Amino acid sequence: QVQLVESGGGLVQPGGSLKLSCAASGIMWRIKAMAWYRQAPGMQRVLVARATSSSSTNVEDSVKGRFTISRDNAKNTVYLQMNSLKPEDTAVYYCNAAVVTTSLREVEIWGQGTLVTVAP
Repeated sequence: QVQLVESGGGLVQPGGSLKLSCAASGIMWRIKAMAWYRQAPGMQRVLVARATSSSSTNVEDSVKGRFTISRDNAKNTVYLQMNSLKPEDTAVYYCNAAVVTTSLREVEIWGQGTLVTVAP
């Protein structure tokens, strides 16, 4: 069974930085896209950034220029570097992966989420 484990969340002041990590573990054929979503209180979960297996990336306009997604395929890990954080970035951040299993089925996996709080 494939699992995603996130780390790196916490409390940071406005203008500060955090780096989130998400590592995939378990038996799988390969990982296709990996992505970060976030869900603010009372809001729907929304895509923040995505990285394909060839490390092509896209970042949503709301965080463009401040957030960077990167991926280490050898470690089955995706990162989200968050700079110039704003209070409106406060949310639970979820890692997501499209995984091809050993039986060649594609499944979507979610991490448990990590809380990022931006406040003075």
